[in-house]
Amino acid sequence: MGDPPPDGNRVLVVEDDEHVRDAVTRALRFEGYDVITAVDGNDGLVQFDRHPPDAVVLDVLMPGTDGLAVCRILRDRGSRTPILMLTARHEVADRVAGLDAGADDYLVKPFALDELFARLRALLRRTHVTDAEATLRFGDLTLDPERRQAWRSGRELGLTKTEFDLLELLLFNAGIVVSRETIYERIWGYAFETSSKSLDVYIGYLRRKIEANGEPRLIHTVRGVGYTIRDA
Repeated sequence: MGDPPPDGNRVLVVEDDEHVRDAVTRALRFEGYDVITAVDGNDGLVQFDRHPPDAVVLDVLMPGTDGLAVCRILRDRGSRTPILMLTARHEVADRVAGLDAGADDYLVKPFALDELFARLRALLRRTHVTDAEATLRFGDLTLDPERRQAWRSGRELGLTKTEFDLLELLLFNAGIVVSRETIYERIWGYAFETSSKSLDVYIGYLRRKIEANGEPRLIHTVRGVGYTIRDA
């Protein structure tokens, strides 16, 4: 299907729906992941301690200790293990609640398995990047998160803080369509209306700087959804 998972590939799947849990588990194992499962939030915390995972796929709506509570407990413990939350709710407020609880990303049910794999790979790549390997690259586009500088074909782009943060988010998720809602939540916070034109303006700024010498477009619009970095 996609690229193989990074070396640290143990995933804890916490899902009370047996059919969803089994389907996700089978698919992840087929992709080469070592999968641990839990049937609810309390079981998830137990399994997390018994078999420390490299990432957690965590359902939000569960009886007893729900996904938001599990996420908060893990973050309160100081865990930085990446958490991908699954939610059946489409409202922005529900997704914001997951991010506020400490989740790194979320998927709305029903979802395509390929998108689950892609988002999981992106989270694991972030976790396993060392300081020496922190530079992000896509084709001739390079970004150094520590120095907060970016280049294309060796030409420094001279990005503002917001432009840099936006480009970093897109590069972390290269090949994945990042929704407008996610971008507003991650870059500007939650006060912005998603109908605002601020995002489009900044995408325009970025494109002008990235394509200043006539280079091919890398930031592409997916109408009605968001933006992605990919080859033309």
